[in-house]
Amino acid sequence: MKKGRVHLIIHGFVQGVFYRASTRETALKLGVKGWVRNLPDGNVEAVFEGPMDKLQEAIEWCQAGPPGARVTKIDRKWDDCSGEFTGFDVRYGW
Repeated sequence: MKKGRVHLIIHGFVQGVFYRASTRETALKLGVKGWVRNLPDGNVEAVFEGPMDKLQEAIEWCQAGPPGARVTKIDRKWDDCSGEFTGFDVRYGW
């Protein structure tokens, strides 16, 4: 199965609704690696690496997010899988 990497900027009401923790939980269930963090402008940034089908599932989950989130759009940048991650982390700061 082909692997890839996707870098997301998730726009909308996505802070203060457990978006990062829920994203990490979802990533672990899907078996993808990477990280997620809040941005100072109120958006959330995430990087996922793994099988392409699982990356698509992660993006679909991010479009809805956890209860209370209101996602208005997602910017996506695709790249090759680097294999640099060993798990999925919540990052703090920017």
